[in-house]
Amino acid sequence: MGVDGILKNKRGRKRELKNVTKRQRLNPKIFKRLPAEIQKDTSLLKYWHSRYRLFKKYDQGIKLDSESWYSATPEVISRMIAKRCKCDLIIDGFCGAGSNSIQFALTSKKVIAIDIDPIKIELARNNAKVYGVSDRIEFIIGDYYALIPTLKADVVFLAPPWGGPNYSQKTTFNIDDIMPSYGGGKRLYELTHQITKNIAFFLPKNIEHKQCISLAGPGNLAEIESNYLNNRLNSKTLYYGDLITTNS
Repeated sequence: MGVDGILKNKRGRKRELKNVTKRQRLNPKIFKRLPAEIQKDTSLLKYWHSRYRLFKKYDQGIKLDSESWYSATPEVISRMIAKRCKCDLIIDGFCGAGSNSIQFALTSKKVIAIDIDPIKIELARNNAKVYGVSDRIEFIIGDYYALIPTLKADVVFLAPPWGGPNYSQKTTFNIDDIMPSYGGGKRLYELTHQITKNIAFFLPKNIEHKQCISLAGPGNLAEIESNYLNNRLNSKTLYYGDLITTNS
């Protein structure tokens, strides 16, 4: 075994021991009451401790899967974005467990929530019921990219996968690191522009600003809003078209 192999085994063992230690620290009675996906992967515990930041109504029946624990938008941020995106019809192209779609349904007349994963749609349906907004959301299981030619809306919200929680370890996040198998973030924006110019793009806190501004095209503007949670930079939302509220 080479040096690289030994180092990888050591790191893996350290992670395993760390997870065991976390499990031992928890009261066994509490551990048994944790969601199955967190019992299975204790690295998700830090997200469970922040569950009320993700969904204030968590205890009323909210359901998440492993990926949703680290990809759901904190409610205070999703609520702020929803106010900015208020309209008659909004599309949430990558709805996940519904954290953004739910807030859109509280500010807009109708929401189309799309996700390629049937499990995510099932979770989003459940969570929308918890918030009492199911009647304002149309859920679609499908590939957003394939559906684009059939879609119409006043606003499109894009919160595509960022490649897992390790995105924050990069000094700068490149726009084309987003769904590279589909052509990257630039292509996603360009295709979405076929639906509407009014686009809200939810991106990592370390996104490269110049790339985001260049998406708007020559002579057009883009607005970058920094989203803070507990006085810490959490993410950024890029606004295009009529969603822009400032000329600076």
